[in-house]
Amino acid sequence: MESKRTKIMVFGTFDGLHEGHMDFFRQAKALAESPSLTVSIARDVNVIRIKGVRPLLKEEERHDLIEKSGLADRVVLGEENDYISHIAREDPDIIALGYDQSDYVEGLEEKLRANSIKAEIVRLKPYKENIFKNSLLRKQTGI
Repeated sequence: MESKRTKIMVFGTFDGLHEGHMDFFRQAKALAESPSLTVSIARDVNVIRIKGVRPLLKEEERHDLIEKSGLADRVVLGEENDYISHIAREDPDIIALGYDQSDYVEGLEEKLRANSIKAEIVRLKPYKENIFKNSLLRKQTGI
């Protein structure tokens, strides 16, 4: 008899993969004995709105990069407007947030409860945040 897998959902731009992302996925998977990791890729329009810059890779390219990496069990594109319905469709047991994800999560717990979504919210720890952060890596490379 198979044990039920714990559905864990993470969100991000993932504009290229670096060690910080790898650690983010490892930490998320470590939250359960039998994890199933869903990675939600931010839509280009939302990246521009939130970060003020266009991602280097288009949303489909970022989706394919994560999918081909084998680091996730499921990779989906996020919604452009209604992230709560997006979360409801995936029905995660746990939502794992990065240490620096703040804009996205303001009032998240209340919105989840208002929509009868029972996912636990867990904040993950940074991994060499002064080195492995896309905005810093962009500055270092001049991109």
